[in-house]
Amino acid sequence: RAGAAARPPAPKGRGGGCAPVAASGGEGGGVELSSQRRFDEIKKANQAAAKKLVEDQFSSSSEDDDEDAEVKQGKILAKTFTIYTSQTDGDASELERTRQYVNEAFQSGAMTCLICIASVKRNQAVWSCCGCFCIFHLVCIQKWAKDSLFLVSSPLTDDDFGKKDYPWPCPKCRFEYKRSETPSRYYCYCGKVENPPLDPWLVPHSCGQICEREFKPPCGHKCLLLCHPGPCPPCPKMVTTTCHCKKAKPVPRRCSAKEWSCHLPCGRLLLCGQHTCENPCHAGNCQPCPRVSKQRCICGRQTAERLCASPQWQCDQVCGKALPCGNHTCEQVCHAGPCGDCPRSGKRSCPCGKSKFTLPCTEDVPTCGDSCDKVLECGIHKCSQRCHRGPCEICRQEVEKQCRCGKHTKRMPCHKPYLCETKCTKIRDCQKHQCRRKCCSGNCPPCDQVCGRTLGCRNHKCPSGCHRGSCNPCPETVDVKCNCGKTVIKVPCGRERTIKPPKCKQLCSRPPTCHHPTQEKHYCHFGRCPPCRQSCQKTLVCGHLCPVPCHDEALVKQTGLHQSAGPWEQPSEPAFIQTALPCPPCQVPVPVSPLPCHSAGPYSCKRPCGRLLNCQNHTCMKECHHVTKINGSADGKKAGPECLQCEEECTKPRPPGCSHRCVLPCHPGDCPSCLQMLKIKCHCKLSVLYIECLKLTSADLKEKDLLTSCKNQCPKELPCGHRCKEICHSGCCPLNCNQKVKLRCPCKRLKKEVQCSKIQEGQVSLECDALCKEMKRKASEIKEAEAKAAIEEEKRRQQAELEAFENRLKGRRKNKRRKDEVEIEQSSWQKYKNLIMLPVFGVAVVMIAWLMVYND
Repeated sequence: RAGAAARPPAPKGRGGGCAPVAASGGEGGGVELSSQRRFDEIKKANQAAAKKLVEDQFSSSSEDDDEDAEVKQGKILAKTFTIYTSQTDGDASELERTRQYVNEAFQSGAMTCLICIASVKRNQAVWSCCGCFCIFHLVCIQKWAKDSLFLVSSPLTDDDFGKKDYPWPCPKCRFEYKRSETPSRYYCYCGKVENPPLDPWLVPHSCGQICEREFKPPCGHKCLLLCHPGPCPPCPKMVTTTCHCKKAKPVPRRCSAKEWSCHLPCGRLLLCGQHTCENPCHAGNCQPCPRVSKQRCICGRQTAERLCASPQWQCDQVCGKALPCGNHTCEQVCHAGPCGDCPRSGKRSCPCGKSKFTLPCTEDVPTCGDSCDKVLECGIHKCSQRCHRGPCEICRQEVEKQCRCGKHTKRMPCHKPYLCETKCTKIRDCQKHQCRRKCCSGNCPPCDQVCGRTLGCRNHKCPSGCHRGSCNPCPETVDVKCNCGKTVIKVPCGRERTIKPPKCKQLCSRPPTCHHPTQEKHYCHFGRCPPCRQSCQKTLVCGHLCPVPCHDEALVKQTGLHQSAGPWEQPSEPAFIQTALPCPPCQVPVPVSPLPCHSAGPYSCKRPCGRLLNCQNHTCMKECHHVTKINGSADGKKAGPECLQCEEECTKPRPPGCSHRCVLPCHPGDCPSCLQMLKIKCHCKLSVLYIECLKLTSADLKEKDLLTSCKNQCPKELPCGHRCKEICHSGCCPLNCNQKVKLRCPCKRLKKEVQCSKIQEGQVSLECDALCKEMKRKASEIKEAEAKAAIEEEKRRQQAELEAFENRLKGRRKNKRRKDEVEIEQSSWQKYKNLIMLPVFGVAVVMIAWLMVYND
């Protein structure tokens, strides 16, 4: 009946019978089901859109949308810890560890999967360790568990495989889990909800319900926080409890700190039965008695000083007392009580256990002569030998054995295992290789081949067992050293190609390549050492020392030493070579003359020339030199042709506010006016103005304000949100906004134009009238009527389908008149018009109501 209600009624055929069911595989039935499915999807989409439209128009969620991420996070944390802090009167000091895990769950990139070294996103399936509470991707931890089990079980034999449940460890804390505990599904932190939905108002990967996990150590209470990552905080419940020794009166304490000590002597009787515990009130059992006393061994032959806590002890002497038989002695070591009867006295059984004999203890029990009949090691057959001493032989009876894979049988001795030579062709769990194990029982072990694919480091190959998917990152590390090898850093394998060598603080130990005994101190480096900057200090011909920097390895361009054989030949020698340059001429002055050592003749006094240049602003700064007289002029203050030519810029002061230099070189007289255009922004910072520097520097404050205005409307927004009406100006905008705005009532029907400043000051308000309330009431009544009509229509449709299904079960009727009747098949519009018109009518009513409200 449920299946009939889920399918549309099938059309009846001729003759009163039922037509074949469309869902039985016919082409027309498939098209009909497909169209019905599309219709249902469109119907649900329209209903959801109409519902969302109504909720968006009549719900005010602007306050929530305006809150920033920090406020949302604070609200979520407060909601998560509310039940706990209500038990502790607002004290959240015990929640710091849990708060840290929750904060890391909110921060982007704070939670990192230690297997794939990637951040854990809030929409990814995760798994949390119950030992260290570290979070991993669900896919990563499944692969980790599989690889761990492979490494543990790979050295096992075929017979041992699958018989033991080997554990796998957590990647961080090495907490061991059983094979059956390998996670296969995504749960929230408390484990109540599978695949928890993503909710921005909850902690990521949380279900939002109360945790209710038992505290560790268990105290009978459950965690009161909402579903959260990390460990549960200490139990905040209040309980009445006494001290460890039970002497003090019970006091109310937190359940997490209910164990307390009164610091009085314990006084409990120790295990020795003679002394009492003298330690302060403590938890657990009392320590062993620390006193020493003389105590006899169990047999009483020896006495020794021993701790009072262990009075029972055995010496190493054999008892040696005569047994009641008079033929043997007790062979036990230091024991209490009687030695007992002789172990060879009384009735003794033969080796097979079928006959019993009463013989003196000095005689051995003979064999009975009957068959042994003990079950052999095979567990099937019995020993066929006569009663004998010692172990039975192996089973040599021939039986028909089946091999382990069950494909072959063979007659062979019972004690020999039978393994055929057939190799298993099943694909192992890696989905790449066949089992290829001889006579496999079907329980194929994991693939024993090594993956061997080259890892991302391009230096090593994957050591894990053959697996599906990508390989884990390379676990190896590589040392990156400086040139001298004393500074080393460890980087992941493969990063040594891109990472820079470490900076070494050790001095370079390379020998100098110049004539100096030692080179200048500098740190360890790669490549060539920097050029030597020490003074040469070689002895010149004149006897002085060369004062210039070291020039033993100067770079000199090499020319004319090699000619290429053609344009295709590449130069085989460098363009520059290192060579030692000769020392420059000695510049040391001789004692009898101010001239340098290498020169002689007239000399200069080394003072500046000081003659006035043609610019009439500067003097010749050239060293004392010869000046040629022009036109017989002997004036010693004017510059001559040998003097320097003034090439400096004009340095005369500019007008106040002008930052441009004079465009003329150094010149006599006054500078011309500055006509350079200034590029400045207006007061509103939107337009770029070009103004002559002379106009701006010569203007007063009022004229400058006018010059720097773009003459456009100010683009700044007032606190109310409207644009300033003033022309581009300096300073703050006026706060009095005269903009006309529309003020609406809460239902958005009534409106009124008022000044924005009055709304900001709270002087004007507009309330709903009676018509607004009446329209709201009518809208709710229309919605209820639509829901009732939909329910009634659904009931009528289900009743029609039920009657059609019952009619098909009755079979052909015997009335011959129905053979000539032909029922007119309803068109698709007649069958589905009610289902189509109902949601369309509902959407139209909602849209009309919405337009009426907002047009008013």
